[in-house]
Parts: sequence; structure tokens; C-alpha cells
Amino acid sequence: MAAMRRPRVFVAGPVSWNRLVVLDRLPEARPHTAFAAGHRTTVGGTSAGKALNLASLGADVTLRTVIGDDEAGRSVLDVLERAGVEVIAEVVDTATEQHLNLMDPHGGRVSIYLELPRLREPKHDERALAALASADAAVIDLADHARPLLAAARAAGVPVWCDLHDYDGAAEFHRDFLDAADHVFLNDDGFADRDALLVFLKSLDKPAVATLGADGALAVVGGAIHRVPAVPVEEIVDTNGAGDAFVSGFLVAHLAGTGIAAAMAAGARQAALCLGSAGLAPEM
Repeated sequence: MAAMRRPRVFVAGPVSWNRLVVLDRLPEARPHTAFAAGHRTTVGGTSAGKALNLASLGADVTLRTVIGDDEAGRSVLDVLERAGVEVIAEVVDTATEQHLNLMDPHGGRVSIYLELPRLREPKHDERALAALASADAAVIDLADHARPLLAAARAAGVPVWCDLHDYDGAAEFHRDFLDAADHVFLNDDGFADRDALLVFLKSLDKPAVATLGADGALAVVGGAIHRVPAVPVEEIVDTNGAGDAFVSGFLVAHLAGTGIAAAMAAGARQAALCLGSAGLAPEM
């Protein structure tokens, strides 16, 4: 019997090099001194999170991104390439994206952007377009330099998957991504309550999945509502990348031909593995 072909996924969007600082509790908005329980530097960014999780699940992954010609950029490339991710990076003469993430033991996080790469106009070379055209799915993340690849994926007939993160149903920045997507993901942070979130999901004419933190996830597909509970995690080590892990688990299961219930369960399992590990993906 012939071996099953590994799924090919094209990812486009931001990567970063982050310093994570763990505190007993997130700081209040007043002058005071706080002592860190620990700190480290590591790769970050939603597209890096998806690429690493997809690779850990056995997918062939090509990541198109933007970095600076600096030590942070070289550190990001080293982590991704050692994980088996093919990286097509546009190198700019400004700094690689960098964040300072303040985190507490209960999943709370404040992300402070320290640096952002700046480029006048994204340059998508033939290698990136060829990788996109040969992919089984294209994950196009929220970034202006990834935005032109929405149309390129549609033109190539490659299904588009978009993670809208904390979209509130109205922000204009997300509109191109929402309109181009064949599959939509987001979390519940942008909505006043779950009822409003469900109304939004039902209003879409495409499969839509919302992650709900410790309450699992819900999806609306073809008018039907599907729910999956969160997989219990004995100890939450790091919440960074959990949403990206869910998308990745769901996507790989979907490409393997599973139904919506099995895909959501796969997403929940991958998110739990990510929460129990110290990196963006469980293999790190």
C-alpha cells in the first residue's frame, strides 16, 4: 500500500522574536516594583505558531514572512528551519518584529510591541507563488505584507484559511481576510457575549470556528452548530500559540478527510499539547 502523502500548507504572515516575562500577576496601572518569576527569549508571531504546529503534526510547511537583517531575525530563522519549516523571508533594512510579553500563571497576557518591520511594498517572488500554487491549503494571517496573497491564493484555486483573532465583526482591517477566506477562525475576545458571537458566526456563508479559551470551541458549518470542550491540561506552562495550535490541528485533520467533529477534537488536542509545553508548538 502506498504511503499517504503529507499535506502541503502555505502560511503567510508575521513572525517575531519575543521576551517572555512571567509575573505572579499582571501589573496594575500605578507606579510600583514587580519581580519576575522567570523570563526567556523565544520565537513568536501567529504565523510562526501555525507553521511550527503544522510541522509538528507532519505537514510540509512553507512560511512566507518578513524579517530584519539582525540577530533577532536570524534567531527566528534558526528556530523555524530546525523545525523543518521552509522559510521564504523578505529581509528589510529595519528591525525584526519584537514583543515584550508579560504573563501570569493563569493565562493572562499583555503583549507590548517593541519593534515592527517596515516595508514600502511587499515583494512576492516566484518561489513564494509557486509554493502557494502547489499547496493543499493557504493560511493567510493578518498582516499588510500578507494581504496581496489572498488574491493570489484565490487565483490559484487554493482554499484560504484565515485566523481573525479578536475580530469584533466590524473592524475594517480584517475585511479583506474575511471576504477572501473559505474557512474562518477567531476567538471570542472581540464580542460582548457568546450570543453576539454566535449571531456573527451564523451570518457568514462559510465554515466558521471560534475558540472560547477554557470553554473549548464552537463552530457553525452549513447552519449547524458544533461544540467541543477544551482538553484538560494538568499544568498550563505557556499560553502563547494555543490558538494557532487549534487552527493547525483542525486544518491537518480536515485535510485528512475527517468531519467537523473530529477536526474540532483534533484542534482541541493540539491546543492542549501547546498549553502544556514551553514553546509555540509541543515539539519545541
